[in-house]
Amino acid sequence: MLTAFVLIQAEPAKIAAIAQALANMPSVAEVYSVTGDFDIIAVLRLADYEQLAEAVPENLARVDGIIRTNTILAFRRYSAQDLKAAWDIGVS
Repeated sequence: MLTAFVLIQAEPAKIAAIAQALANMPSVAEVYSVTGDFDIIAVLRLADYEQLAEAVPENLARVDGIIRTNTILAFRRYSAQDLKAAWDIGVS
């Protein structure tokens, strides 16, 4: 399973519509509107690189109002919640 973060610069008036369109795509797990150099971050969960190659240039980048994208791939996921659950054996 691949996780990719797609940073999206969008036309300001279309941010909400773009975010909703992205949220409805099967490969998109989460969408956030953010501050900074980019307006939206989409979190993609994909089975392989072929799906990534299709999802970003063929689907996401074609949404009306998207100016540019920058895709970042995750190597590994770290989470304090995951570590706690892994070590929790149910003993109080």
